[in-house]
Amino acid sequence: MSTDLEELFGVNGPLARALPGYAMRDGQLAMADHVSATMAGHDTLVVEAGTGTGKTFAYLVPALTSGRRVIISTGTRALQDQLYHRALPAVCGALGRPVRVALLKGRANYLCRHRLELAEQQAYSRGLRREVATAIPKVRAWSHTTRSGDIAELSRLGEQDPVWPWVTSTRENCVGTECPKYDECFVLAARREAQAADIVVVNHYLLMADLVLKEEGFGDLLPGADAIVIDEAHQLPDVAAQFLGYSVSTRQLAAIAKDVAGELLLAQQMGTGVDAAQTGFDAQVGALVSAAGGMDARLEHSQWPECMIEALAGLASRAAELGLALAPLATDGQGAIARLRERLAECAERLESFTREEADGGVRWAETNARSVSCHYAPVDVASQLSALMQAQASAWILTSATLAVGDDFSHFKRRSGLSHAQCVRFESPFDFAGQALLYLPKGLDDAGSPGHTRSVIAAALPVLEASGGRAFLLFTSHRALREGAEELRRAWGDKPPVPVFVQGDGSRDQLLRLFREAGNAVLLGTGSFWEGVDVRGTALSVVVIDKLPFAAPDDPLLKARLEEIRARGGNPFFEEQVPQAVIALKQGAGRLIRDEADFGVVMICDTRLVTKGYGRAFITSLPPMKRTRELEEVQQFLTDRLAAAIHESI
Repeated sequence: MSTDLEELFGVNGPLARALPGYAMRDGQLAMADHVSATMAGHDTLVVEAGTGTGKTFAYLVPALTSGRRVIISTGTRALQDQLYHRALPAVCGALGRPVRVALLKGRANYLCRHRLELAEQQAYSRGLRREVATAIPKVRAWSHTTRSGDIAELSRLGEQDPVWPWVTSTRENCVGTECPKYDECFVLAARREAQAADIVVVNHYLLMADLVLKEEGFGDLLPGADAIVIDEAHQLPDVAAQFLGYSVSTRQLAAIAKDVAGELLLAQQMGTGVDAAQTGFDAQVGALVSAAGGMDARLEHSQWPECMIEALAGLASRAAELGLALAPLATDGQGAIARLRERLAECAERLESFTREEADGGVRWAETNARSVSCHYAPVDVASQLSALMQAQASAWILTSATLAVGDDFSHFKRRSGLSHAQCVRFESPFDFAGQALLYLPKGLDDAGSPGHTRSVIAAALPVLEASGGRAFLLFTSHRALREGAEELRRAWGDKPPVPVFVQGDGSRDQLLRLFREAGNAVLLGTGSFWEGVDVRGTALSVVVIDKLPFAAPDDPLLKARLEEIRARGGNPFFEEQVPQAVIALKQGAGRLIRDEADFGVVMICDTRLVTKGYGRAFITSLPPMKRTRELEEVQQFLTDRLAAAIHESI
């Protein structure tokens, strides 16, 4: 154990002196020691740190005292902001070690001055929806005052405002060095600032973009990094699968067509010979939607109708024709047109790949509805590619999360990430789960796969919600179950529920969480996005109800391909892939409850398989050591007593 780290984390150390409420934790100090040794040795470390371990400080302190350049990657923008605006300033201030810190977000978070001009031209020609056109003057006014170009500054327009895709760039539509506004580029400025910083906070999507060289023209962050910390590392294999695959959608193609029209308008080239090619391209996009059947469906490649294959081939040809028609305009000073030709060529190549019979090492599928079609390709196994990308960086790697292992076994995460030689270490949460929480497995529920299951979940949850006075998350494993659960709750409580009720989809996640916290006694119903990355402390959240074990949807084409690959090599796909993935997801959901040493509550899991199936033990033993009960009366008494005590203490 490093003496320096012991002093820094000690009861009389700088963290304890500077940070209100700081308490030394053995697991935190031990993790920091592992992180420090890994950074010094340029090794790879995988760390599971239970809630309350203090893993953020456990990697920040070694990073800040190492004198090394460190990149920290998080799962979400919210975690990025928390690190950059709260944790890093607090630790830097406590240690008295000012360092250069930068926050780097994805392109879609920064204003693009060139695309703002395009949008203004299209608004002038009445080519934009009214709500987009009316927002553009607000964006223009802000563009004159902003230094960073971060769209979060313009709080009058929410993150989901429809104007943002029109005035921000993507990798596909960025013109790069040919952009007439290149010298004023906010993305370029942010990346330059990041390249000069000691600590850079990014997210997994940005990290993968750098790893797979999808950000050419803006310099690389990774070559200068001595260490890379990946927080919420359980998400990394799935993020990697997205970046190592590709997709083409009719919405994406329609956006290219709009960009073509906008660039021609900006260059005053309307009425050229491009018109016929663009009309043919637009018509073929519509033909693909018609050929796909117009139904809400997910189709594996083998299920694609022949007319859809033909429409894809026709669209590939039309994309190539439009690119050819633009060639005479892609002269000096028309870099945007040249980039559009590159985008069309890339789309044509990908569209053509979807017409082939085979897809080496990958799986293809389509998502269809009445208005759009999206075709996808993803590698079945990203482990070897991800491992090669990581090994190509001469950096130390620290991958951490509260949910990486099944019990004490890291083999599932290591196999999916290609980290067979990584050192693994696990630290239990310091919280008193046996005293703070109950694990309730209710009796009398319908089987998880039965039509009446969601109805029985709500029926079993109602007396618990009455005892808690709301203060609950109801987490569902599918959108269908979410809709059924919301309807059952409305049926039970009527138009005037006894507590506020919020349902995913009624607003953005951040908005619903804010309303939930402010209410103090609400019930929130949600699916996947509320299972992780959500932190509600105190009595506002005292119950977490989980409708069933979170096994991935069996019709997912990528999952089916992974299972088949395991089966082909003689493995057991259920126990090698499905159970470990579901265990990690359940740990995330259950982890929403106890976020602080003063928190208390009930985790209620409404799946009889936990007690009727042999594999149920793998789930239960992977959860924190809560006292287990099947008796409703015990749950009601626990909640009544703890809430009464909490209310008394607050008076």
